Amino acid sequence: MPLMLREDADKGGGGRRNGAKNVLGETLDACSLSPMTGFFRNGCCDTHPEDIGSHTVCAVMTAGFLEFSKSRGNDLSTPVPEFGFVGLKPGDRWCLCAPRWQEALQAGCAPRVALRASHEGALNHCALADLKRFAIDLD
Repeated sequence: MPLMLREDADKGGGGRRNGAKNVLGETLDACSLSPMTGFFRNGCCDTHPEDIGSHTVCAVMTAGFLEFSKSRGNDLSTPVPEFGFVGLKPGDRWCLCAPRWQEALQAGCAPRVALRASHEGALNHCALADLKRFAIDLD
């Protein structure tokens, strides 16, 4: 079930940003408020031209993926309190950089994906068919 959030995310509240679409061409759903995720830290995998990493894939963390990411120089599991980052654990949902998800796919350790919470910008780096194979929210 998608998170229902306020529409005023542009003003600093949690939730979807106005007009953002997901990879299915629908309104973008929230990915996670706990832990708080997204380029804007508003719970959504929305993006912006300044988001050079394309934090657009709402991924469900696994131990295998967290180890893979750490081995590639991006330790997502260790807390960094000075930045308010509690560290991720298996089962957490996180706005992952689309190129990292694609890299994990090619390495055989891609995490599952919430399509309705993954921004359409992910399609610049990942094929929809691949994302669908890992989807947790297809009917």
